[in-house]
Amino acid sequence: MSSTASYHGRGRPRGFVEDEALDQAIRVFWEHGYEGASLSDLTAAMGINRPSLYIVFGSKDELFRRALARYRDTYVAYAAGTLEEPTAYAVIESYLRAAVDALTGSGHPPGCLSILGGLSCAPSNNGIPEFLAGFRAVFEGELAQRLARAEKEGDLVAGTDTAALARFVVTLGQGLAVHAAAGAGREDLQAAVDVALRAVAAYLPSGNPVAPAAETTGA
Repeated sequence: MSSTASYHGRGRPRGFVEDEALDQAIRVFWEHGYEGASLSDLTAAMGINRPSLYIVFGSKDELFRRALARYRDTYVAYAAGTLEEPTAYAVIESYLRAAVDALTGSGHPPGCLSILGGLSCAPSNNGIPEFLAGFRAVFEGELAQRLARAEKEGDLVAGTDTAALARFVVTLGQGLAVHAAAGAGREDLQAAVDVALRAVAAYLPSGNPVAPAAETTGA
């Protein structure tokens, strides 16, 4: 649900809707990265002027952080749901398949804002790559916990380094994002997932069957 900001100040448009403005900011940051997104680009896309941006969001840095939180709750909301799959293999497959679909979806730039937003920045903005690394680490930690539970339940081979397995999966997801941003198609990225799932299957106990990889639908 969109929220109408209650901030007041000169230059703030009447009826300013914060979530809609954040959606526009997301796209600018996604296309240009943190440093490449100028205040002129941002204010033009958001339909406000610079004083309004500072009144409502405080700074470009704070705007970026709030845009990323909105991005987490919208574009990558699928990730949390994948942790609810019944088996470790299903969790990993669901996450990677859904990631490919999201990374190559229509209606937004290809790739992932949390990668493209700040792979590298000038020293004056070195907090942005660190912030994004922390943002990405949250899901990796949640996935590691889910896989640790699977190992205790006998769903993964005893002694599996579940933290390393989670890092492998998330690293692959980030690599898929880079390739998607460079123009790789959905079918090619899903083929890479197929290869990764064969590696994941090595961590399943013997006698724990793996269903054939789901067909990609191009949805």
